[in-house]
Amino acid sequence: MTTGQQIPVAEGLFTWPSDEPRLIGAQCVRCGLVVFPAGTDTAACQRCGGTEVSEKLLSDRGTLWTFTTQNFRPPGPPYDGADTAETFQPYAVGYVELPGEVMIEARLTEPDPARLAIGQQMRLAIVPYSVRPDGTEILTFAFTPQAAAAREA
Repeated sequence: MTTGQQIPVAEGLFTWPSDEPRLIGAQCVRCGLVVFPAGTDTAACQRCGGTEVSEKLLSDRGTLWTFTTQNFRPPGPPYDGADTAETFQPYAVGYVELPGEVMIEARLTEPDPARLAIGQQMRLAIVPYSVRPDGTEILTFAFTPQAAAAREA
């Protein structure tokens, strides 16, 4: 049985459903520090100790700060998936700097390191993570090279 339903891997991580999804961060009201993921309301700001935060929708574009490739199947979340040891395909993971906001660690949609470059412009993408036995597709976020995102639009 398939439901055709799509749900996020975790609530409060990104806006969904959305034609223009955004990651959901938090910003300290006192000093302006932005964090992702938003975390709990009871956590103190890492910079000033403030406890009041506001939700902040983060930019959907950024710059690739650094990256590496994952050439073996990870044992658990957030980077494992619905694949098996036999079907695993290597992928890239990196840090994407959202200007004036925060640095995000994320899976990259481009697995070929020869097609990635530090300083490359990236765009947020919502991608399949796994499928439940009932057919519900679990979605997560990743970043895709800006040129690839433009071709797909």
